[in-house]
Amino acid sequence: MTMSADFSHQPVMLEEVFSWIVGKKTGVYVDGTIGGAGHAHAILKRTQGRLIGIDCDADALSAAREKLVPFGSRVTLIKANFSDLSSVLKKLHIEKVDGVLLDLGVSSHQLDTAHRGFSFSQSAPLDMRMDQDLKLRAYDIVNHFTTNELEKIIRLYGEEKMAARIARAISGKRKFSPIETTEELAGLIVSVMPAGMRRQKIHPATRTFQALRIAVNHELDCIVPAIEGAVDALSAGGRIGIISFHSLEDRIVKNTFRDMAATCVCPKDIPYCVCHKKTVLKVLTRKPVVPSEAETLQNPRARSAKLRVAERI
Repeated sequence: MTMSADFSHQPVMLEEVFSWIVGKKTGVYVDGTIGGAGHAHAILKRTQGRLIGIDCDADALSAAREKLVPFGSRVTLIKANFSDLSSVLKKLHIEKVDGVLLDLGVSSHQLDTAHRGFSFSQSAPLDMRMDQDLKLRAYDIVNHFTTNELEKIIRLYGEEKMAARIARAISGKRKFSPIETTEELAGLIVSVMPAGMRRQKIHPATRTFQALRIAVNHELDCIVPAIEGAVDALSAGGRIGIISFHSLEDRIVKNTFRDMAATCVCPKDIPYCVCHKKTVLKVLTRKPVVPSEAETLQNPRARSAKLRVAERI
């Protein structure tokens, strides 16, 4: 089986992304999280433009390279984190681009590939690294971080109400033997949850696994630098679109877009502007674009997706 066939990632809001972001048929576009190249393939197929694809996951890049072979020299693929978007473009001597897409979070392929350790649905080593060159694994956090550090990560990144209870359970268990697999960790979390929470639709370990994944990959820390680099590279009228999958990501995107679109950031009690802030963005989506009902029925993983779009002034 080829890598592209094996890398099954269904692009979310494909039509919405294309209609909101792609303006010039001969433009230069950046997919900062190329994944399975679903969005990238559509952009290349429907335009005559150039596409720069970035991803920190070597498997994703291999799959994208195979899938995008028909487009030849119109495609440039780079292994990097999307927060390095600005430096990637500088190395390629690209000064301005016409559109940027960031599809945040974990891909379907990463979730479904057992040995990557992203999912509790299959037993696997606690890994969760999107970039396999990273040293820190979920195993290291679970087995070596203090109880207080664990609680903070689970509460902050997972928005988990039972963070303290889960952190204490992890600390208690690892005193006797390391917690090595996704199945072991998920089972431990389930065992300490109140009965009512164990019966909820969402699996009791979902938020904790999300938190660990975010911590391992520094996902939230990457968003603002990526937006700043993308906006700086956009030509006038160029657009940036960001798909997020949980409230923490979406809040950062919303607030960063808002700040870049603001005309003044002076305190309200100052009678006149002294910041002389330059507005660089126009927010085009007052509320985020969400998938259609038909799409969520066909692809349940799309149900929490939100797309926000802004235009360079």
